[in-house]
Amino acid sequence: MARATRLPQLELSLLLLVLLLGTAHEVHSLEGKKALSLRSLLWDQMISSRNCFSQKSIQKDGVTILEIVHQDHCSGKTVNWNQKLQKRLILDNARVQMLQHRINANSNNIKEDVAKTQFPLTSGVHLRTLNYIVTMELGGRNLSVILDTGSDLTWVQCQPCRVCYNQQDPLFNPSASPSYKSILCNSSTCQSLEYATGNLGVCGTSTPICNYFVSYGDGSYTRGELGVEHLNLGATPVDNFVFGCGRNNKGLFGGASGLMGLGRSSLSMVSQTSNLFGGVFSYCLPSAEVAGSGSLAFGGDFSVYKNSTPISYTAMIPNPQLPTFYFLNLTGISVGGAAIQSLSFGKAGILVDSGTVISRLPPSMYRALKEEFLMKFTGYPPAPGFSILDTCFNLSAYQEVEIPTIDMHFDGDAHLKVDVNGIFYFAKTDASQVCLALASLTYEDEIGIIGNYQQKNQRVVYDTMGSKLGFAGETCSFR
Repeated sequence: MARATRLPQLELSLLLLVLLLGTAHEVHSLEGKKALSLRSLLWDQMISSRNCFSQKSIQKDGVTILEIVHQDHCSGKTVNWNQKLQKRLILDNARVQMLQHRINANSNNIKEDVAKTQFPLTSGVHLRTLNYIVTMELGGRNLSVILDTGSDLTWVQCQPCRVCYNQQDPLFNPSASPSYKSILCNSSTCQSLEYATGNLGVCGTSTPICNYFVSYGDGSYTRGELGVEHLNLGATPVDNFVFGCGRNNKGLFGGASGLMGLGRSSLSMVSQTSNLFGGVFSYCLPSAEVAGSGSLAFGGDFSVYKNSTPISYTAMIPNPQLPTFYFLNLTGISVGGAAIQSLSFGKAGILVDSGTVISRLPPSMYRALKEEFLMKFTGYPPAPGFSILDTCFNLSAYQEVEIPTIDMHFDGDAHLKVDVNGIFYFAKTDASQVCLALASLTYEDEIGIIGNYQQKNQRVVYDTMGSKLGFAGETCSFR
């Protein structure tokens, strides 16, 4: 039985579980386990007073580094944390269904009207972004955008806007920028939209301007025209940057101005800046969703990183049907130092996605992981499952718990050692419902996904020119 220290009953209502927020914990390692000490804080004190415009940048040794914050960092006071934490999984499941549908459709060469391919959200759930935000300067304006490795086209909401969701920043006005230019529909850039977004660029009804449409499958979408503008990533200028000027937008974007596409097509941020940064970028996602910050780095001088372990690389797996996604060969998983067994290892690539929250595994793989985890995490009272998470505990009476480690193994002896903050998901803030933060796919032949929850406190390096991806432990902090 794992060692645990109980809290006095009167302090339980004040417990802030920093596996979720990550700002108030101390971790020490035991063999095959990590012990987490929890401190008590009031949830109603977790107010985001910081403006997203205050995000900073650094330029050093040819590398441009932008500060990353979680969307909650910029959304103001959260009245009901329990409700917010629960909604995240519902929205996350919608994204995973979209990704699986796109993978299945592309693999079977199915051409569909993506505008009609939508997965309904549970009634009453308001669309909120689940992702991390950086600030870029477009046409002289600072704009906060979601970073997404599962998308290619970078876009922002533009004036005049026919249908726009509420955002924190003022809308970008292309008519007020002397450097903005529209892209014509007969251009090669317009034709590249199909490869980047799955949809053809089309001509406007009154002008020959290239119009785009991107649907994210869960009811969210962006529609507008392609344009060219001057971009600054920190102090690094990017001329003639192609982006989407969204005039009709709805959905999972919260208060952000738009989205930064970090996929592999010619329209992605990575490809458009490859002459500056060599097609290399990396990020470190902070464990603290409100008070913490991480970094998004463009460029290949790894001396500027703050990783505490060496970077271990594995080859990206090419996928002709889905060439803009990042796939790896998952060869094994260890729980508490013990390797689990599954016939699914090495049979299909696993997708690394910064937009999905909870990692998904094939059913046989998840069952083996769950069984091994329960063998090593004993003596704690169970709690009901929540949404997609079926392995839950009531930890409200504990100040410290010892958690079995989870390590993912890839080709080339690369490994991702999941940080202690990425192992448990807290459905309730008093820790009365704490769940193993991994979930099972429905079918064995579906593609597994490594979500951002398991990427916390990791330096994840994407070398698109070298077609490899690396992992290293790092306590994420911009400073």
